[in-house]
Amino acid sequence: MSRSIRTSMLELRGLTSANTSAKPAPERMNQLKSLIREIEDYPKPGIRFYDITTLLKHPSGLRAVIDALRVHFAGNGIDRVVGIEARGFIFAPAVAYALSAGFVPMRKPKKLPAPVERVEYALEYGTDAVEVHRDSIEPGQNVLIVDDVLATGGTAAAAAKLVEKLGGHVAGLSFVIELDALKGRDKLPGYDVQTLLRY
Repeated sequence: MSRSIRTSMLELRGLTSANTSAKPAPERMNQLKSLIREIEDYPKPGIRFYDITTLLKHPSGLRAVIDALRVHFAGNGIDRVVGIEARGFIFAPAVAYALSAGFVPMRKPKKLPAPVERVEYALEYGTDAVEVHRDSIEPGQNVLIVDDVLATGGTAAAAAKLVEKLGGHVAGLSFVIELDALKGRDKLPGYDVQTLLRY
């Protein structure tokens, strides 16, 4: 086992505990940054990519993330947890399980087989859209939206709009990482936005 991995394992002791109702301390969440690989100039020059695969393979780190995403909304009566394609699918089902809620995949167009509802949103050049099955969320249900990164906020805002279009109540939005410089939070006024790690 390499020295760096041994060090990370030692640093992460205490991240998870039997007291799963306690909110994680910010300094403990920041320890998770040691497990995220930073890749320069990906997917194009000038971009720094935060690779969460190195976090996902670490048992204590993964557990700490799921526990932290869960605890912020525990006791809020969450009925459905929406995961945004694609990396939201990694975290949302585990959070749904931890909250005793159902999981709903929110997908790019033409990926779902039954009748869907959709919302389009603007990109820098052109538009994109997200879709869910029309019967996936019932009017009045409390819905938590989960994704890996809050960047510009366009997809997250569209996801919230789509939940509300089906009559659901957006209890909040949870992200593992927030990129502060892109000001995605500004597109989500009035919502309870939880992020674990900020860059």
